[in-house]
Amino acid sequence: VQLQASGGGLVQAGGSLRLSCAASGRTFSSYAMGWFRQAPGKDREFVAAISWSGGSTYYADSVKGRSTISRDNAKNTVYLQIFSLKPEDTAVYYCATDPMKALHPGTVVAATYDYWGQGTLVTVSS
Repeated sequence: VQLQASGGGLVQAGGSLRLSCAASGRTFSSYAMGWFRQAPGKDREFVAAISWSGGSTYYADSVKGRSTISRDNAKNTVYLQIFSLKPEDTAVYYCATDPMKALHPGTVVAATYDYWGQGTLVTVSS
């Protein structure tokens, strides 16, 4: 499986971004997808996840209410849109595949995921 994340950049606080992650190499609709992020000097943290059909989603408290994860199985792509960006959202954002189709307690754990994209940098200026 290959994952290509894109859409990062420099944004002012209060702005929004939509990240994309294009997948290839496995039937895209056969697995859930997640987004994680890693800020400088910090551990990788869960951001959001979506089930294989898009019917279930889950968000970290840090982005809940100001982000939307979605997927287009026809385009083999998952998206993460974050609104009202804050300087603390600055990080490298990674997409990853979960071998499971549905969300589960391990959805928020990075070790659950088997393939990772290269990451896309989001920088939020104050």
